[in-house]
Amino acid sequence: MDAPTESLTVSPTADASRVRAADGRVLAPPATWALLPPGDAGLTRRVKAAGPTWTVVEKKGNKTFSRGVWAERSHIEAARAALAAERATPAYAKRLASDAKRREVAQGDYVREFEAEVRAFLRFAPSYEALGRALATAVTAHATPVGSGTVARTKRISVDRRAEAAVIAWMRHQTTAYDSMKIARVKGERRAVRRELAEISRAILDLHRRDVAHAIVSCPLCKSLAR
Repeated sequence: MDAPTESLTVSPTADASRVRAADGRVLAPPATWALLPPGDAGLTRRVKAAGPTWTVVEKKGNKTFSRGVWAERSHIEAARAALAAERATPAYAKRLASDAKRREVAQGDYVREFEAEVRAFLRFAPSYEALGRALATAVTAHATPVGSGTVARTKRISVDRRAEAAVIAWMRHQTTAYDSMKIARVKGERRAVRRELAEISRAILDLHRRDVAHAIVSCPLCKSLAR
């Protein structure tokens, strides 16, 4: 086929040497092209800037996965060589260390902000303050690590809403039988189960917002945090 003149976003097919365009056409990359695997954002940016490319994207459910970029083999090789030379310099190593330090500081700031938002959402009564601190610490430790894929890492909602969602998600897994439930493969059924469990979790949280004693041995939250 003639060399492509425009970049496309395509999807994979059962044949690794073919892709499917958005309009349904099955395309074969030119013989001079190669597939650049995903994983190196800097290299991918350079290859895309060098000329037309086909970005292979696969959608599974609500998630989208990169399967690499088809591009002129010479462009990939040139970009890889240039990037390798740049990454071998002391200046690059210094920049890497500086970027890592900046990310570490930003992560620490976010963890503290997130835990404060969790505690603000909990609003536990004074007699349950220690329990609230323990819960906030547990939820924050689970939800905030970089790459965890939890709701705490999304930028689509505000931090206070992330904190609330993270608490409910933590309780769903730690204080209910959700993980062992057999949920029918019916559209909307899992969402309905989660809503029902969320209401139960909110009721449990409300118990700890009042300075009234309750049966700790039968409280799933108290038992979970005591483990």
